[in-house]
Amino acid sequence: MTQKLVITNIGLLLSGKMEQPILEADCLIATDGKISAVGREKDMDTEGATTSVDAHGVTLAPGLIDSHVHPVIGDYTPRQQQLHWIDSTLHGGVTTMISAGEVHLPGRPKDVVGLKAMAIASQRWYENFRPSGMKVLAGAPILEKGMVEEDFKELAGAGVKLLGEVGLGSVKDGKTARQMVDWARKYGIQSTIHTGGPSIPGSGLIDADMVLETGTDVIGHINGGHSALPDDQIMCLCESCTAGLEIVHNGNERAALLTLNTARELKQMDRIILGTDGPAGSGVQPLGILRMVAMLSSLGNVPAEIAFCFANGNTSRQRDLDTGLIDVGYAADFVLMDQAQHAPGANILESIQLGNLPGIGMTIIDGVVTSQRSRNTPPAQRLPELLA
Repeated sequence: MTQKLVITNIGLLLSGKMEQPILEADCLIATDGKISAVGREKDMDTEGATTSVDAHGVTLAPGLIDSHVHPVIGDYTPRQQQLHWIDSTLHGGVTTMISAGEVHLPGRPKDVVGLKAMAIASQRWYENFRPSGMKVLAGAPILEKGMVEEDFKELAGAGVKLLGEVGLGSVKDGKTARQMVDWARKYGIQSTIHTGGPSIPGSGLIDADMVLETGTDVIGHINGGHSALPDDQIMCLCESCTAGLEIVHNGNERAALLTLNTARELKQMDRIILGTDGPAGSGVQPLGILRMVAMLSSLGNVPAEIAFCFANGNTSRQRDLDTGLIDVGYAADFVLMDQAQHAPGANILESIQLGNLPGIGMTIIDGVVTSQRSRNTPPAQRLPELLA
């Protein structure tokens, strides 16, 4: 049976596209988990819905994407001995998480056979099990000495599409890392590099020279995880390559604003993507992506509708995902939200640009309602209603 989701009475529709962040539409239809129509309700075929949502005037945006997490297995993290952290993040409007390496697994194998086995297993268990409906793109092996081209071919053939943070393993020099990153890219595996000072004992400094020599697709936590590089190195990274500029919640806020301002001067804000870098020593951050949107909008003087693009559409394009944009054929992954009760500002966008978080009323993944009123955000002025 065809599944048809119809969402009506949308007050504001954010697209995830920096070139057109707001769409003139009040209705969205998804068929079998994919967006099939966007427009005005009066012009659309809303009959035969299997699921109907009355947005009651709230804002709909593509589900947020956390570009940098460290999952382990299921909805549990040994890093903070915490259960249900992924479910809590769903209540923060995130519908997709991207692993930067399953590094917190106790006894993580560092031999080549073991690390490949773990990466493939990690990719499989999150493909087969979505905690609370969350999409977790995992299975991100850490580079270790002794890996050869055939290892990357094998990993890609088994479904692995990501590398964990370059620099967290035994490969510490740019020449060796570059060769492995090139092998990974040859077989369609995307790469991210640790940037800045050590995060935990055993990790080390990755400076701008190594980042540029390694040539990864994404500059992981360019604002440090936790310690940022000196200002001149951050600016050099922005100016000297075209890689994704990943700003994280667990990094240095001042360095985050420097990255934003440099990217704006370069007219390359489309390179900015957001992550939390959790779970980590700072804990987990269910509202971390929302907080980054509000922080960059308010302190970085970015319209809120553009700041949201950092959290969905930019990441979608950078990482070649089928989610994070409002467009026909993309996954029906959404967050519905409204201005928080008693928060200052004339509307939700102005309130966020004043530094306030919105209240989340619903998340939808692949056309299925996965959560309703958030238990973590401030209460929204209005809530969408699931009719059927």
